Amino acid sequence: MLSRTAENLFWMARYMERAEATARLLTMGQRMAILPGAHHRDEWRSVVRATGALNHFPEGAQVTESDAIAFLMLDLDNPSSIRSSLLKARANAKSARTMLTQDMWEALNEGWRKLDSYDVAEARQQLPALIDWVKTRVMTFRGAAHSGQLRNEGHDFLRAGSALERAQMTLRLLDIKYYVLLPETEVVGGNRDHYQWTSVLYALSGARAFHHVYGGTYTPWQITDFLMLNRLFPRSVAYCYDQLAYRLNRLAGWHDARAACHDTVREMVADLEKLDSGEIFRAGLHETVQNGLMSTNRLGVEIAQAYHFG
Repeated sequence: MLSRTAENLFWMARYMERAEATARLLTMGQRMAILPGAHHRDEWRSVVRATGALNHFPEGAQVTESDAIAFLMLDLDNPSSIRSSLLKARANAKSARTMLTQDMWEALNEGWRKLDSYDVAEARQQLPALIDWVKTRVMTFRGAAHSGQLRNEGHDFLRAGSALERAQMTLRLLDIKYYVLLPETEVVGGNRDHYQWTSVLYALSGARAFHHVYGGTYTPWQITDFLMLNRLFPRSVAYCYDQLAYRLNRLAGWHDARAACHDTVREMVADLEKLDSGEIFRAGLHETVQNGLMSTNRLGVEIAQAYHFG
């Protein structure tokens, strides 16, 4: 496979996952913002911070819901906005068209300019419907790839890109919880703290799965363990790392060569396997999340180097 085609597939999957991740971040922000005292805690700044784009807003200025929607959903100058991500995913798909099934292409192409017609006020008014639309587009694309694409190296590049971006999404959602709670450590274990933690589960569609594992109890360390270490939940960091290791191992077989990325992903999997229940929360959630984000960023660079992305 041409390296350019591999790059298009890898980044197409990343952009689709990123669009869904940003939609889930907005859902998380809305749930946080309805709690008492949200205006003073500035939850929307926490949402923007989790995307790594806080430098776009002046220090000390409050970030409103309208600001977050404009920047994270509609702004074409923001390369990680939903609108930008969907447009770039489609552009990558056009360049790798022969590697996609018809259903995959239609999932990317249908309504691809939908967000062009919205201003901030309209998007804010219809935010739940727009978020559902984004999630449906991404899940339709994912389902089409799962059911119809050949299981060749192109599929492995697609799934590796998806797993890498999804791991980052889960880590960023956990980071929102950290930043929201940071100024108010006295509320740990209170009703608002409980609501915020369960909001993380709902944003990741993990509430039902968590209940199957832990029953009716919800504690911060259980939720952290579930989202970081549970190898059966497909949005957990551990599951995504396992997928990355599997896909990169297959790519090493296709190309009969290994590179730095293969060593890195093996270390990432091994480091999580060493952690015991409750250890992440005791050792420091923020530090663990930041280390995870640094590792995934490094892995992305090493994959690009190994397979000669442009």
